[in-house]
Amino acid sequence: MDNAIYATLTRQSGLAKEMALVANNIANMSTTGFRREGTLFAEHVADLGAGEPSLSMANAEGRLVNESQGVLQQTGGAFDLAVEGEGYFQVQTPEGLRLTRAGAFTPSAEGNLVMSDGAVLLDAGGAPVAVPTDAGPVTIAGDGTLSAGGQPIGQIGLFRPASPIDLIEAGGTRFRTEGGVEPVEGGQIHQGFLEASNVNPVSEITRMIAVQRAYEAGQGLLEAEDGRIRSVVQTVTR
Repeated sequence: MDNAIYATLTRQSGLAKEMALVANNIANMSTTGFRREGTLFAEHVADLGAGEPSLSMANAEGRLVNESQGVLQQTGGAFDLAVEGEGYFQVQTPEGLRLTRAGAFTPSAEGNLVMSDGAVLLDAGGAPVAVPTDAGPVTIAGDGTLSAGGQPIGQIGLFRPASPIDLIEAGGTRFRTEGGVEPVEGGQIHQGFLEASNVNPVSEITRMIAVQRAYEAGQGLLEAEDGRIRSVVQTVTR
C-alpha cells in the first residue's frame, strides 16, 4: 500500500477515537463529577533508507484526563460533598479501589457512607467512613474532618495518582491507577455541595466540528489517492 495511504489511515483512526471521546464528553456535560477527556497523539517517524524522505505517522496512544475545576453547585445535602482544588475521593468497589470527584453519598444500613451503587467512601487511612446514627448532627470540615454531635469521629481522605499521567478512566466518573495513590493535603471539601462536570459545552462542540472537518479532509485525500492509483493501473494495463 502507498505510504500516503498508510499515513492517512493512522490519522483517520486517531481522529475517530478523538470523536468518540468528544461525543462522550458532550453526553456527560450534566454528569456530577465528570472529567473531560482528550486523545493523546504520538508521532512515529520511520527511516525509509538512503535517498528517501522519512515517513511520519500519527497515532492515538492514549486518553488524557482534564483535571480543571468544575463549578460547585449547592445542594444542602448533609452528605453531598465537593472537592475544591486538587484531590479525589477514594471509594472501594467490587473491582477494586477507585478515585472519583462525584461526591453524592448516603449512609448505608451498616452506617458507612456509600455511593448510589454501594461503593464505600474511604477515610484518610483507607478504612470505610462510618457515620453513627445517634450521635447528633454530622458536620464535615474543609480538611475532611467528620464530626457528630460536636465530636470528631474521623477524617475523609483525599488522594491523587502517584504519577500525574497515571489516571485511567474506569467507567463514568471513576478512575483507577496502576502506580498507586498518595494523600493530598491542600484540597478543600465542601459539605452540601456537588461539583459539576468540567466540560465546556461551547469549546467541546467547536472541537467536535474541527475533528469532523479534519476527518472529512483525510477521507477526501484517501479517495483522491485511490483514484490516482486506479488511473495508473488502468494506464499501465492498456
